[in-house]
Amino acid sequence: MSRLGELEPVPRKSTVELVSDELRAAIMYGSLEPGDQLGEAELAARLGISRGPLREAMQRLVQEGLLVSEPHRGLFVITLDEGDVEDVYLARLAIERAAGKLIMERNRGEAVARLTDALEGLVEAARERDRDKMSDADQAFHEVLVSASGSQRLERMAHTLLVETRMCLNALQDTYPEPDDLVEEHRRIVDAIGDGEEERLLRLIEEHMTDSIQRLRKEAG
Repeated sequence: MSRLGELEPVPRKSTVELVSDELRAAIMYGSLEPGDQLGEAELAARLGISRGPLREAMQRLVQEGLLVSEPHRGLFVITLDEGDVEDVYLARLAIERAAGKLIMERNRGEAVARLTDALEGLVEAARERDRDKMSDADQAFHEVLVSASGSQRLERMAHTLLVETRMCLNALQDTYPEPDDLVEEHRRIVDAIGDGEEERLLRLIEEHMTDSIQRLRKEAG
């Protein structure tokens, strides 16, 4: 065991992890759109890698549910219909409610500090009224919310759902709340944790998700 303060090698991501991150980001931000086919030769050339790590990275995304394999055709980016969109938010509701309960049982102070920092990022994006920055800051806030629970499994599950959420928002940007409303929704969540009000926190998380479903239904309709 190393002594406190002793320098140690910094873990490096493998090529497969780096490629997985690149593909995941391309799907999340719409560079790879729903229904797009992934061609191995083209992607390997664009990324400057061999096909081996690329295949392994793509299989990771198949396991995460972001890519789908169609027999005799290849790999495609998933397409989300209205039912899928609702399912994404319902799954997020279950995960974030569980995360909220764990936060209230554990270190609320640490959670409030981390979420307050994340909220500042959202406030800044809202001030600029930049939809892409708001989406990034919104996602970062919810990543911190789940991470603050201390559950790695909840965090892993939430990660893929947040990518799918961003895909929904890319397709339906007009459903996004007004900047001030979005900030206030998230500020109330932080306040509920700070006040130790578990019932209020869980209600706010549920309202946040169900309101999102309603906005997406309205836009899709």
